[in-house]
Amino acid sequence: MDSLWATIELWLTTYGVRILIAIAVLAVGRWIAKRLVSMLDKVLEKKEIDSTVRSFAKNLLYYTLLMAVIVAALNQAGINATSFLAVLGAAGLAIGLALKDSLANFAAGVMLIMYRFFSNGDYVTIAGTSGTVKSINIFHTELATPDNQKIFVPNGSILGDVIVNTTANDIRRVDMIAGIGYEDDIDKAKGVLEEILANDPRVLKDPAPAIAVSELADSSVNFIVRPWTKTSDYWGVYWDVTELIKKRFDQENISIPYPQQDVHMYDQSKAN
Repeated sequence: MDSLWATIELWLTTYGVRILIAIAVLAVGRWIAKRLVSMLDKVLEKKEIDSTVRSFAKNLLYYTLLMAVIVAALNQAGINATSFLAVLGAAGLAIGLALKDSLANFAAGVMLIMYRFFSNGDYVTIAGTSGTVKSINIFHTELATPDNQKIFVPNGSILGDVIVNTTANDIRRVDMIAGIGYEDDIDKAKGVLEEILANDPRVLKDPAPAIAVSELADSSVNFIVRPWTKTSDYWGVYWDVTELIKKRFDQENISIPYPQQDVHMYDQSKAN
């Protein structure tokens, strides 16, 4: 028993102080890391950096500093940090091979945040899915669909496909087609369309809207109707103008034809 206590006393004398210093280094290091991260966040916020970029930068800085603090604490405790890092590196390699898809999503997330293809609140089509961006995370991007579904898209799928940012620009062109019958007056119909767009305050004067005959179709003469409007007014203009075209054409006795076929019946008995 005496020898056991002597061994414990020797161990505490030899390593006790080192362990206490290592704990102090770890505690102080974590505090410093948090302070530096807080300072970084304030600087980025003053520069009006996007919240997604700020969050990513804060996490990256914190865990980098924390790793350095852990290595310093291990050195103070008398543990060979080189061997520890070698073991950690081998474990990281094994984990990396097992989680290669997740790492690909992580790398894609970094690229999305760096190049800012879209931001929170944008309406996008990514990896074949459309919705409003709610958050851009390290491994996935969260979308909300118009019918309020929540969709998580892996970042790797986004970066490897076409990205369409519908709301990136302040104005958009509304593309519509209005058809009239072959017996109707083209000039009269065009005048009605011009009047409809001119009376809508949401339709921009510059760029000017385009109205022109685009096609002599099988059953109708088709006009392209292309007004420009603010992006936020796009669907309102699309729906309201479409409804108003129908009402005004009815008032002006301008027909809106629909596909139809003439069927001719032959009496075979008479033919014989």
